[in-house]
Amino acid sequence: MEPTKVQEAFERLYQIIIKLRGPGGCPWDIEQTPLTLRETLIEECYETVEAITDGDTSHICEELGDVFLNVIMLSYIYEQQNDFTLETVLDKVSDKLIRRHPHVFGQTEGFAGPDSRDRTDTADKVISQWDHIKQKLEGRTGDSVLDGVSAGLPSLERAKKLQKKASKCGFDWDSADSVWPKLDEETAEFREAIAAGDADKMEDEFGDMLFVMVNIARHLNIDPGTALTRSNLKFTRRFKHVEKEMKAAGLPMNKETQEKMELFWQEAKAQEKR
Repeated sequence: MEPTKVQEAFERLYQIIIKLRGPGGCPWDIEQTPLTLRETLIEECYETVEAITDGDTSHICEELGDVFLNVIMLSYIYEQQNDFTLETVLDKVSDKLIRRHPHVFGQTEGFAGPDSRDRTDTADKVISQWDHIKQKLEGRTGDSVLDGVSAGLPSLERAKKLQKKASKCGFDWDSADSVWPKLDEETAEFREAIAAGDADKMEDEFGDMLFVMVNIARHLNIDPGTALTRSNLKFTRRFKHVEKEMKAAGLPMNKETQEKMELFWQEAKAQEKR
């Protein structure tokens, strides 16, 4: 697509949001604040991830538009509050991309890292350079290397990022195979907590099991959040099939008809494989 067409489309959306938030605009849009739009932004991001997982390009296109809507709406609200403008938001992210990619755009001023003198030809080198610029040039440091991991992330995503940060310091298992004994250990401790009837300990040990599972996924280059999303979608598809077939058979869904429900569940699995 021609750059001018992209600019025109972006400007059209921006002007629509200005009208929605302006005099005679939409009462709902006018009432929104950054705080009220937090959950909406998260929801739209998750719906986009779901669409990407499904591979439905039409749905992906629609959901990406909703993410753009939320990002531009939030930026414009801050613009109305005289905090910063949408132009500033875009310029800052552009400047950041240029600054953190000296191997593409040329030497970054003030950065003399080892990778700045050589063509960065692997993803690992790029990540190393990115972190070096972020910490040394931009001063994004804290008391701990873990301070940069947002506490607002979903738990599975935060666990993965915490582990990745620790791994860069050499605090890690060598491979997924070396993590399995730890999972066995945590599973045994979880079962002990169940046997003891200790609810607090059960929650604690279950969390440890999940954390180890995230570690295994990370070593195998599996995103745990995406994997769980796929399982949720799979369960939803199969359960809806069970509901549909039970209704067609005139059977209630309860413990007494569990064997019949299991047959329809297996039928749904078989259909997916075909």
